[in-house]
Amino acid sequence: MRVLGVSGSLRAHSYNRGLLRAAQQVAPEGMTIELHDLAALPLYDGDVEAAGDPAPVKAWKDALRAADAVLLSTPEYNYSTSGVLKNALDWASRPLLQTPLSDKPVALMGVGGGQGNTALAQMHLRQVLTATNSHVMRRPGLLVNAGRDKFDASGNLVDDRTREALVKLLQGLAAWKARLG
Repeated sequence: MRVLGVSGSLRAHSYNRGLLRAAQQVAPEGMTIELHDLAALPLYDGDVEAAGDPAPVKAWKDALRAADAVLLSTPEYNYSTSGVLKNALDWASRPLLQTPLSDKPVALMGVGGGQGNTALAQMHLRQVLTATNSHVMRRPGLLVNAGRDKFDASGNLVDDRTREALVKLLQGLAAWKARLG
């Protein structure tokens, strides 16, 4: 099972990138997680789209098409997901009836920096992914609070309980994909 892992944060040492790296390390047998960096994506612009997808957009859509499932790790900014991730999903949603996210199994997770977690950001992603006809897994979920206590200065996961919850999420994603076919 080939999973495309995507962080909604561009920071090199972000907790959300660290959570994806940890997912690569604990992925169940038969699952590989390939990370995709969103930094090169331009802001969505219908005029640019009309002239043809720029190379970073084409690469993003191709990576989505090649994946059996998608794992999104989002921070929470202003009670929502990051603009980076929303922009990537806007590009991926076009054209609407040909989105590479249609019928794609998706799992959500996220790390909050303080005592809050990313519940509102994940709720917003569920809403956005409805437009792409994606199959967002309901349970188990992964909401990580106090990231500063669970990751080291380089953004590497050091918390065993979070690692165990991550394993359960990935096992759930494998089962979700198998259930959807």
